[in-house]
Amino acid sequence: MDSRIQAIKDKIERPATEFFTGGFRPLNTIEESWIGRVFAYTEDEEIPLDKNGDPMMPLIQFYLPNQPFIPELIKDKKLITVFISQDFPETFEKIGDHWVIREYDDLENIVIKDLQSPVSYLKPFPLRSELYPKDAPVWDGGGIEDIDYRLISDIVKLEREGLFNSYYNIIKHCYSTKLGGYPSFCQPGIGFKDGFGEGFEFVFQVSSDGKAHLNVIDSGSFMFAKNKETGEWSLYYDFY
Repeated sequence: MDSRIQAIKDKIERPATEFFTGGFRPLNTIEESWIGRVFAYTEDEEIPLDKNGDPMMPLIQFYLPNQPFIPELIKDKKLITVFISQDFPETFEKIGDHWVIREYDDLENIVIKDLQSPVSYLKPFPLRSELYPKDAPVWDGGGIEDIDYRLISDIVKLEREGLFNSYYNIIKHCYSTKLGGYPSFCQPGIGFKDGFGEGFEFVFQVSSDGKAHLNVIDSGSFMFAKNKETGEWSLYYDFY
């Protein structure tokens, strides 16, 4: 590989944990991650209600200690669970009315509850994970310009020299549910540096999943970012 191409890759690639749906028999222990199911709660927690008083849908449960890569902003967490209203929130809508994230620093007060939302159409599946060592941003609004805008000119120049036919010939992008890496924008995106709001950094996404019956409008992804100063969360999604 041309050293100039490798230099570009070295600047933009970052690790992620990629999740795969089903394909194995779950043990139903706290050490598992799930899509379409949340069973980790504290004693006084239940499925949250949305603004209309309806139960939200358990979207995903991440058990973090056994993941190959964990983003810096959640590295001290043990569990993250996410719930979302059957009526999806607006993008950048504040947490609470139509979506909820719960973070757990330890497992001491965690109990397993078999709670099911009567409105959920999601089919629960356990998730297995693998390291996706070199995730790169999508080209159009994916964040490459946030790293160094000059990279775009460098890539175009090398493409015109005939070293490759497309940006996607030299990089790979993980479109799956994942921790870390870059958001999988379908439309021209918002980037990842301050696009989710000032001080927010992209942390994870939950992608449309046929097995789990999750379709984010039209094969899109829910993308979650966290504010490194306040600890607040931000939600964005787009679709094809």
